[in-house]
Amino acid sequence: MSSFTTFSRVIFTCRGWKTNGLSHVGGSLFTLKVQNEKMAQLLVPPGPESFHYFSRESLSAIEKRISEEKAKKPKGEKKKRKDDENERKPSRDLQEGKSLPFLYGDIPKGMVSTPLEDLDPYYSNQRTFLVLNRGKFIFRFNASPALYLLSPFNPLRRISIKILVHSYPFH
Repeated sequence: MSSFTTFSRVIFTCRGWKTNGLSHVGGSLFTLKVQNEKMAQLLVPPGPESFHYFSRESLSAIEKRISEEKAKKPKGEKKKRKDDENERKPSRDLQEGKSLPFLYGDIPKGMVSTPLEDLDPYYSNQRTFLVLNRGKFIFRFNASPALYLLSPFNPLRRISIKILVHSYPFH
């Protein structure tokens, strides 16, 4: 999906007139009106305030989104082809194993090596969480119970995640 088609869903308002797509405003003040929730997620400015702890409430919100998505799809609908243009794709900047982009700034104290809500909108309806180490490298984990016993909130699982993402030899 090109950037032009992405921004065509945004309506620019400037002094009473509206236009779809990109337009030259000429230095005037303008506001963005977002037509759908997906665009709202893309327009949220990244920064330290975008980090949120992964909690039981966030896991239940993910499960709620998954159930709503399943309810929207008719049962007889066949799967679409993989190369569909409307299908969301993971952000290249937020891939696992890469460093966190500079746009997000420094990781707030206490949030290093702890489970966080995923920053990528692609994973908003998948049971995943994010862990960042001191070097700002991204680790993504599944929020399903490990070995059918250990939930993501189990102390043993949290300790093992902290050990896994610890960057002692590279510090």
